[in-house]
Amino acid sequence: MTPAVSCRAIGKIWRSERSSADVEALRGITFDVAPGEFVVLLGPSGCGKSSLLYMIAGLEQPTEGTLLAHGLPIGAPSADRGLIFQEASLFPWLTIAENVGFGLSVAGVGGEERRARVAEILRSVGLADMLDKKPDELSGGMRQRAAMARALAMRPSILMMDEPFAALDVQTRAKMQGFLLDVWQQSGASVLLVTHSIDEAIALADRVVVFTARPGKIKTIVPIDLPRPRPPRDPRHHALRDLFTDLLAAEVDNAFAQQESGAS
Repeated sequence: MTPAVSCRAIGKIWRSERSSADVEALRGITFDVAPGEFVVLLGPSGCGKSSLLYMIAGLEQPTEGTLLAHGLPIGAPSADRGLIFQEASLFPWLTIAENVGFGLSVAGVGGEERRARVAEILRSVGLADMLDKKPDELSGGMRQRAAMARALAMRPSILMMDEPFAALDVQTRAKMQGFLLDVWQQSGASVLLVTHSIDEAIALADRVVVFTARPGKIKTIVPIDLPRPRPPRDPRHHALRDLFTDLLAAEVDNAFAQQESGAS
């Protein structure tokens, strides 16, 4: 079966126009994402996790290596690859229905079909009664559901999420994680999610790709072979949390040291 995403020896160097101090963000990243698989990218700040998402989305290009989506080179953004940011980034002057249907409109989907798809996807994310609301009338969790609906309305086969729940309170975050799993299972999409939260990675992932400090390399890939839902009090959850804490301890120290040396 052709992987949904293939990363082969991906490297990324951010060139600086202001100084000669280029930044190597990623080095030698190689792994696949299977169709319908949920993969979490876990690592310290600045290790290139988000950069990798942007390259898979087609918003940036790797400095070296090969990126494929369903066996085809990634050269530009595509409606088949949806990206959700940490902030919901909805247009404040549009209603929720107009926000969700925006991409469909740009893609030339006709009015009747567009309205039907928007209504369907908003029902699936529990926002059927919010069509005419503006983003500032919704809670943070609702805005993220609307952003998810906008991405899902394009029916992507690959959905990327860059710390989508980081700004939410603990209770809302837990609810959104459960909601995301429901949406993922219904859509059949492959998901790549960036997080700093070990508990979130354990709760959501089929596999967790653990990154080193910058330049980000793959330290290890850990499968999470536990039935869902995954109660945080499960002893197996605790064992995995200890494993990831140990794997990340040195990398977090290295990341802090890099930040301090850069600041000085």
